[in-house]
Amino acid sequence: MKPKKTLLTFVGFHDPYSIGLVEGEEQPGPILSLLGERAFDRVILFDTPQTGSQTAATHEAIGARFPDLHVEVRDIPLEDPIDYLAILGNLRTHLRGLCSEDPQPDCTISVTSGTPQMHACWFLLAAAGEIPARIVNVRPPRYVTQERPLVTEVDVGRPEFPQVRAGAGWLAEDVMEGGPHGEPGSAVDELIDPVEAIRKLKIVGDHPRMRRALEIASALAPSGAPVLILGQTGTGKELIARLVHLLSGRPHERFLPVNCGAIPKELAESLLFGHKKGAFTGAHQDQVGKFIQADGGTLFLDDIGELPASTQAKLLRVLQDGQVEPIGAAQSQQVDVRVVAATNRDLGVAIPAGDFREDLYYRLAVGVIELPALRERPSDIPKLALHVLDRINGTLRYPKRLSVEALQRLQTHSWPGNVRALENVLERSARLCRKAVLDADDLLIDDPVSREDPLSGLPAPYEGFSLEDFLRQARKHLLLEALDQTDGNQSAAARLLGVSPQAVHKFLKTSEAEGAD
Repeated sequence: MKPKKTLLTFVGFHDPYSIGLVEGEEQPGPILSLLGERAFDRVILFDTPQTGSQTAATHEAIGARFPDLHVEVRDIPLEDPIDYLAILGNLRTHLRGLCSEDPQPDCTISVTSGTPQMHACWFLLAAAGEIPARIVNVRPPRYVTQERPLVTEVDVGRPEFPQVRAGAGWLAEDVMEGGPHGEPGSAVDELIDPVEAIRKLKIVGDHPRMRRALEIASALAPSGAPVLILGQTGTGKELIARLVHLLSGRPHERFLPVNCGAIPKELAESLLFGHKKGAFTGAHQDQVGKFIQADGGTLFLDDIGELPASTQAKLLRVLQDGQVEPIGAAQSQQVDVRVVAATNRDLGVAIPAGDFREDLYYRLAVGVIELPALRERPSDIPKLALHVLDRINGTLRYPKRLSVEALQRLQTHSWPGNVRALENVLERSARLCRKAVLDADDLLIDDPVSREDPLSGLPAPYEGFSLEDFLRQARKHLLLEALDQTDGNQSAAARLLGVSPQAVHKFLKTSEAEGAD
C-alpha cells in the first residue's frame, strides 16, 4: 500500500491568514500557502496552548479550501514554547506513534510556522534520522520572485556546509591557497549568484531602468576594472558599489567606503595614500592610507567629484599602474585595489570648468552605472515603501500599515531626496502617528511638495464650495485624461487609474446618456 503523503507542522500566529502591510489586504499564511503549492493526503497540525485559536481557524480554513484533505490536530502541552527539551520530548512521543502506524511514512515537515526553537527541533529530528522526512520552508509572498519560489526544500543531508567567517556578513568559504590575484595565504570568497547578492543586500526594484543598472553592475563586477556610478543623492550608489564588490570574488569584508566630500582638501592626499612621520608639520607618526588598507579588496570613493585637483592627479597614477606613494616615502608600494567611484555631480559640466580631470574621468569610466531617480521608477515606490515599513515595524511595539491612498500619494510624490527621503518620511510618520493604518494625510512629507503630488493642488474651501461637485469633476477629468493618454483604450485607462474596466465603461455610458439629454 502506497504511504500517505503527510504534512507535519506547528501552527503559528500568521496562520491561517496574515494581515498585509496594505490596509484591507489579507493573504494566506504559511500552511495554506504550502497546501496551495503541494499535494498531500493528510495534514497533522501540532497545537500548543498559545495557538489554540489559530489552530481551530486553520483547521476550518483547510476544510473549506481543501475539502478532500484529512486533517488531524495533535496537542502538545507546552508551558514554554521555547523549551527545547519539552518540544523534543513531545514531538518524539507523537512521531513514535506515527511511525508505528506506517513504518515508512512519506512525510514533509514545514519549518515556517511556530517558534525558532520548534524549527530547530524539526531539523535535529530529521538530520538524526529519527523521522524520515523532507523539510520545506515557505517564503512570505513579498519575498517571492521567479528566482526565489514560494516553497523551498531544505537538504539537511548535505555532507558539507560553508564556513561562517566573523565579519564577512554571510556564508562563504575561505580558500587559503592562491588568493584572488595569486598571493599565497589570502582569502578568496566564493562567487555568489547575482540574484542571491541582490537579495542579501536587500535591493528592491524591478523597474526596467533599475533592472538595467543591476544587470550592468553584475556584468562589470568580475572584471576588476574601475566603475563609475552616477546618480542623485539618495539613489543608493553605495548599495550598488557593495553589489559590485560582493560579486567580484574579493573578500566580502574588505570593502572600504570613503566619503571624499567629507575630507578636508588639505588632508585628502594623506588620508587616501598615507604619509610618513615627519613628512609635513603635524605628521607625528606614520599613517596608512585608505588604498593600502583596502589592498586586495574594493575602495569605494563616494562624492569623487569633490576631490581637489592635486589629489585627482595622484589618484590617476594609482589607477594606471597600481603604485601608491605615501607622502614623504622614499619609494612607492604596489597595491591591488578595485576602485568603485560615485558622484551626484554632472561631470560633463565639471570637466570643462576645470573642476574634474578629463583623463581621470576616462580612467574611471571603464564601466558606468547610471541610477535613476526614484520619481523615474514610480512602479518601484510601493514595493520600496512596504519593504521599508516592514523593517521599521521590527522596531515598533505596534506595527503600522499603509492605506491604498497612502501608497498612491507616495507613488505620485516627486521625491527630491529619493529613497533616503522615502525612508525618512515612513520612519517619521510611523513613529509619530498613533493610528494603526497610515492614511494619505498621515504621511509627514516635509520636503518641497511637487506639482505631481495630488494633494498640492487641492482648492481651499470657500463659501458655496461643494465637495461632491469637486470630486465629480475631478473624477471626470482624470478619466478623460486617462482615456486620452491611452487613445481610448478602456482597459489601459483603467490600469492607469487603478480602477476596473467596468468603472470606465460605466462612466462612458453615463456621459453618453448625459450628452443625449
